[in-house]
Amino acid sequence: MALELTINGSKLSLDADPEMPLLWAIRDLVGLTGTKFGCGKALCGACTVHVDGEPVRSCSFPLSAAAGRSITTIEGLSSDGNHPVQVAWRELNVPQCGYCQSGQIMSAVALLQRTPAPSDADIDAAMSGNICRCGTYTRIRQAIHKVAEESA
Repeated sequence: MALELTINGSKLSLDADPEMPLLWAIRDLVGLTGTKFGCGKALCGACTVHVDGEPVRSCSFPLSAAAGRSITTIEGLSSDGNHPVQVAWRELNVPQCGYCQSGQIMSAVALLQRTPAPSDADIDAAMSGNICRCGTYTRIRQAIHKVAEESA
């Protein structure tokens, strides 16, 4: 069954099972591998993408629910990796192993779009669904504050 999606601004028709998780369509059918598989149960946040501007866990989001909607992956934030959140992440050395970072960045971008000047509590609430095995939560918070301050 062909499903129509818009991924990173490109309209696509995917011939796939409507119940396939969006994650696997993004990675296996479209070839965008920046979105990572973590737990497969929507608990860790590594697979976070935006659907119509809202962060969703793509590992448990069926392709049928994405049809006709606008999906943004980490690759769609910036063609050259210079989205303000990505820049702050690098400047503050947020990643260690890096595995969770695309999901972390996607959640941070969604937060800053909703709340341009978030408090620590806002950041903690918005980012609580993203697990970082390396424990870089303090640097994540600092990077989000840096973007908010520079955007003000």
